[in-house]
Amino acid sequence: MVKSDEVIDELRKIVKQKGLKYTEQREIVLNILIHADGHLTAEEVYNLIKTKKADSNIGIATVYRALGFLEEVNLITSITFGADGKKYESNTKEHHDHLICTNCGKIVEFMDDEIEKRQDRIAKKNKFKITSHSMQIYGICELCQTK
Repeated sequence: MVKSDEVIDELRKIVKQKGLKYTEQREIVLNILIHADGHLTAEEVYNLIKTKKADSNIGIATVYRALGFLEEVNLITSITFGADGKKYESNTKEHHDHLICTNCGKIVEFMDDEIEKRQDRIAKKNKFKITSHSMQIYGICELCQTK
């Protein structure tokens, strides 16, 4: 697994390459996502910052801007939930796909070697080189099915 220091160093390099000013706010947002157990909305990131970094004085607008920048430079990814907005996660985890409940928004991460192999075979058959992919399967989770 990637260490958070390595990811922060990558952020510093990217900011320098783009000729931008390095901000502690971006680092704080990225650190929250690196250490998060699940996928977080911008509001959840903001609330965690208020709890864990109360002295940082970061506003919600700054959180949104930082998330947009971090996603643009591929340090984080997001899953869009229509009217419910986006949920974010860092890119430090091993590759995985998602099962997403369309009722409650629960996200289950999974990895299946057979699916990965099949995708590779399909790409090869079609003379396609995969550079990246993500799979999101939408449905109703067990808890929502019993309601």
